[in-house]
Amino acid sequence: MNFDIGPILDNWRYIPNDINVRLVDGLDGTQKIQMRLDLGLLQMEMDGRPDGLRPKEFDSYLSYYQHKANDALEDLRMDDTQFELTPLDCLKLQQEAIQYYHRYLALMKLADYPRVARDTSRNIQVFDFVKEYATEEELIWSFEQYRPYVIMMNTRALASMSMESEGIEEALRFIQVGVEKINLFYQEHKEKLPNHSFERDFLEQWAKELEEKRPLSQQEELEKELERAIIQENYERAAEIRDRLKYL
Repeated sequence: MNFDIGPILDNWRYIPNDINVRLVDGLDGTQKIQMRLDLGLLQMEMDGRPDGLRPKEFDSYLSYYQHKANDALEDLRMDDTQFELTPLDCLKLQQEAIQYYHRYLALMKLADYPRVARDTSRNIQVFDFVKEYATEEELIWSFEQYRPYVIMMNTRALASMSMESEGIEEALRFIQVGVEKINLFYQEHKEKLPNHSFERDFLEQWAKELEEKRPLSQQEELEKELERAIIQENYERAAEIRDRLKYL
């Protein structure tokens, strides 16, 4: 058997400064995600842990450590045992979170917003879990520093899903919530972070673009028409529009 992947790479040109992804049918009958990198490619499962493994017979290290934390909470009623994440535990969680990061980047490119929302929410759970159970601030910050980015990606997925089903208004609400979460994070860690946040800037710019595309409500249409009537000194028309606005 020849293990050289050169022919596969030759048939899939790498495009710099882009996310090169595609879906393929796996030998097991399920779809796989492939991501083309400059030096090769990654292949990931669509669901479960991206590499398809089950560490400690759990679907992920996060699930495994959550189970251990719950067991420790039960034991705490009988003795002083408390659950803590060691540096090695944190390393395993971090390496696993990177797998999910690669997958949600690929899924975003494929416009699979429900799975992006799932994977980004999952990585935010990792940050919360490490923050609660790791004892070293440096370890906690090694996860926390990425929270604004994951919030932004999660917000993009939720807003995009909402825009497809409920429209721009609901999408704008999701964006506003995402911006508020990022603002809270920057307030909490202002001594470690600059005032500028590209994640917040991205969401605010996106909201501005959506606002420009949003259809005006009947009230907004009348308010614009009232403004034009006043500028044109058409006071009879302005009075008529005011009456309609009062009715609304």
